Amino acid sequence: MNIRLFKPSLGKEELQAIKEAFDRSWVGLGPKVAEFEEEWRKFIGCEIAVGVNSATAALHLALACFTFPEGKKVLVPSLTFSSTASAVLYNRLIPVFVDSDPVTLGMDLEDLEKKYDKDCVAVIPVHYAGHPVPMEALVSWSRSKRLKIVEDCAHTAGGIYNGKALGTWGDIGCFSFEEKKCMTTGDGGMMVTDEPELFRDVKAMRWVGIDKDNWKTAQLYTKANRDAMHWFYELNVLGYKYNMNDLAASIGLVQLKKLPEFNKKRSDIIRQYLNGLESLNRIKPILPFEPENYPYQMFGIRADKRDELIIHLKSKGIATGCHYTPLTLQPFFKPYKSPCPVAERAYYKMITLPLHVDLTEYEVDYIIAAIKDFLME
Repeated sequence: MNIRLFKPSLGKEELQAIKEAFDRSWVGLGPKVAEFEEEWRKFIGCEIAVGVNSATAALHLALACFTFPEGKKVLVPSLTFSSTASAVLYNRLIPVFVDSDPVTLGMDLEDLEKKYDKDCVAVIPVHYAGHPVPMEALVSWSRSKRLKIVEDCAHTAGGIYNGKALGTWGDIGCFSFEEKKCMTTGDGGMMVTDEPELFRDVKAMRWVGIDKDNWKTAQLYTKANRDAMHWFYELNVLGYKYNMNDLAASIGLVQLKKLPEFNKKRSDIIRQYLNGLESLNRIKPILPFEPENYPYQMFGIRADKRDELIIHLKSKGIATGCHYTPLTLQPFFKPYKSPCPVAERAYYKMITLPLHVDLTEYEVDYIIAAIKDFLME
């Protein structure tokens, strides 16, 4: 057996979409990006969506939209990928690490309250593995403190919490289409908001400061009565090379159509895991998965003998991981370290198991059997 931990599910439809982009001879920032943005906007049910080349870029630009004074603080979970906190540093702000809820491993709201001070200007909740942070409570608390909310939705795509799409609870939502995520564009991300004024400069910020759709200009340029100033542009903001391109967007448009089916398949796999592992006393899911209610990007367990189990599964051809090393344990973030004991204790028991759309029932049963064999040794 050779069972991958994560794997994108790509087919002939995606290849055809790329071929069409080739045939148009437009593979950079172009009409497919605009089309994908509009389809994502309708899918999420927000006012505006802007495509970028990664969720990291989305998080960076999301904080930049608020033009916070340098040195202010942003509350972020310790148990997250580095991008969540790096985006804070990109904006010359200070990350304040918040501990995990012991059950869900999401941001602990009691610790959030403890870590807050008057210099905090924003909070970035992460829907860890796809499980929602209790957003009604977080939004209420954040508004009382006049904090901006940037939702990190890298682990979810299409999740609904209390009747409202994840990504639309805060001021700005950020999504990931990296190859391991619920759907993929290879690499890519999306920013959404219900406050269009927040995104006034985002399209310029994502494309080196230039705020115009150059594919439209190129079309106008081919007309006989073209304006001699077709090439003109102005730079009014500091920009980055963060744009999505038409190749990625072409893939994304196909993947978005498949996303409901993808999410259903992931939920079925998680239910199979939960049923198969239910009777094991020494193995527990990392969080209270509700696959019938939410789409999850990851599935994992907590095990006392984590490293030994990882080695055992590897010997059976089963890839595993650990998501994530708390950022409070990372050398780079040492200057910003704060007490996060729950996240740090949980880390030493966490194992991420394979979860992707092409995983078969037989393979999941094989993984469950391998875990049971380990417990019997």
